[in-house]
Amino acid sequence: MNEDQVDIKTPEFVSIQFQIAGLGSRSAAFIIDQMLLMVINILSLIVLFFVLDGMSELEFIMVGNSLPIAITIIALFIVNWGYFFVFEFFSGGRTLGKKFMGIRVIQENGHSITLLASFIRNLIRIIDSLPTAYFLGIIMIFFHSKHKRLGDIVAGTIVVHERKAKRKKKQSPFENEITNRGLSKDNLSIDEWTLKSLGIKEWKLVSTYVHRFHQLPLAERNQLTIQIAEVLFPKIGLDHAGKTTSELENILLVLYLILREEWEFEL
Repeated sequence: MNEDQVDIKTPEFVSIQFQIAGLGSRSAAFIIDQMLLMVINILSLIVLFFVLDGMSELEFIMVGNSLPIAITIIALFIVNWGYFFVFEFFSGGRTLGKKFMGIRVIQENGHSITLLASFIRNLIRIIDSLPTAYFLGIIMIFFHSKHKRLGDIVAGTIVVHERKAKRKKKQSPFENEITNRGLSKDNLSIDEWTLKSLGIKEWKLVSTYVHRFHQLPLAERNQLTIQIAEVLFPKIGLDHAGKTTSELENILLVLYLILREEWEFEL
């Protein structure tokens, strides 16, 4: 089945086009993830074997072999289910397999996957795996118009191909500015929760600022820098007071670098 494209209109009335990930790329990503989990499962069972083998006769009588086995089973369930849940939320909708295949999970409105959506999506993974070998999930993905499994339908998510940032042969004025100032994403630390609270409105504000950075006279640019800092800094837990205009510019430029990975892309 050919991989289709879908137009998503965000709550901010911005239309974004995505290429839907089909059965092939999703299956490959899932196989990679399962191979990683299989290694973890095998290592856990080996550890369990040595624990049971190393128990003295007295320990075996007092504790029995049921407790280590029960702990291992619970731990493996948490790891095998939590792997997808944690990676998809904290890694922008990407497990290691999805990242390798260049696909990711997003909300139907184009935003990053939420904590609740990730929880529901992966909880229903248990149903999608029925009756065996992910049969139900494969059938759903193959026949659904947007290649959704049951977990995607209930959680309101969709799996799409990554959008790669535009590559230019020559550095843009912004890139030259970043290089000359010696700036990088590491210059600004923003926790995952705060980053996810910044939506397309904040992105368009900082993006507009960056693209007008070299077009404005110095006095107007300084005034715009202060105005945008007053709007954005409280949202990322920073105080603009006491900072020079140059320092404010540096922070806004780095903030653009961080947000660009999420919002500036092309098919």
